Amino acid sequence: MKNSEAVEAFIALGQESRLNVFRLIVQKGDVGLTPSQIIEKLGIPNATLSFHLKELFQANLITVERQSRNLIYRPNAKLVESLSEFLLDNCCGGKSCLPMKKKAKA
Repeated sequence: MKNSEAVEAFIALGQESRLNVFRLIVQKGDVGLTPSQIIEKLGIPNATLSFHLKELFQANLITVERQSRNLIYRPNAKLVESLSEFLLDNCCGGKSCLPMKKKAKA
C-alpha cells in the first residue's frame, strides 16, 4: 500500500460520524447494509449519510452494489486488510509489541 492510499483512507475515517458508519458496515461484513438500515441504527439524516457514504466510497473503504431497488454497502475487505498490514508492517522491529511479563519473585 502506498502512503497516499493510507492517508486518503485515514482522512476519510477522521470524522466521527463517518467512522461510525464505516464501523457499522464493517460489523455486517459481506451481508452489507442499506442506507435505511444505517439511518435506523445511527440516526443520521439521509443527506448527511449520503455525503459520508460518498466519502468512504471515494476512499475505496467500501463497495456498493445495487440489488433491485436497494443499494448495499459493504466493507472493501482487501483495503481494510492492506491498511492493517500497512500499520503493523514494521511494528516493533518484527518482534511482539506486547510487553513481556516479568516473573514474580518467590
